[in-house]
Amino acid sequence: MTIERARVPLSRWQQAAVAMGSAVGVLVNPRRADLIAALGETTGKPAFEMVLERMKKSPEGRAILLERPRVVSEQVGHAWDLPENTFGAAYAKFMGSRNFSPDDRPPVRFMETDELAYVATRSREVHDLWHTLFSLPTNLIGESALKVIEFEQMYLPMCMLSVIGGTVRFNEKQRGMFLRHYLPWAVRAGRQCTDFMCVCTMSVTLVKTWSK
Repeated sequence: MTIERARVPLSRWQQAAVAMGSAVGVLVNPRRADLIAALGETTGKPAFEMVLERMKKSPEGRAILLERPRVVSEQVGHAWDLPENTFGAAYAKFMGSRNFSPDDRPPVRFMETDELAYVATRSREVHDLWHTLFSLPTNLIGESALKVIEFEQMYLPMCMLSVIGGTVRFNEKQRGMFLRHYLPWAVRAGRQCTDFMCVCTMSVTLVKTWSK
């Protein structure tokens, strides 16, 4: 599937300015998905290039790069009709209970090539699939734990910045719980599990039997 994007070419100085402005904006308002996306793109090019090369070395990754599956309503809408014991049904329940849409992710704007744009797009679109897979809630602790897993999988600086920003906003009890339990678990999970960027997200994945 074609990645629709309005590419915005930036010089290095412009990238630095966008990254800095986005970082400040995210600290002020952590719910600004557009700023999070801009921060991820302007700071994450080396990480996305590494993920791209890793995908090219994997048979599954090469197939994904060739077919470019998307996690959008057109492609995963059937998940809402799947049996209860499937991963797709668990994903649909996760999305429906929060009134989320697979189409809500902002488009990629600052990647230089179509391949990198697809990798960046995919990294965003699988986020809610990973929430479902790891049974992590969308509260501050759950999002921070998932960002640790994402960092261990992709080494995106934005993920680590999000974790640091999250721990700053924790109260004392939340911080202790995160540091003692969630952080070490998320590090192990991210390092030991398979390369999720090389796992297909089309119907064959969504209908697999799901057990927590």
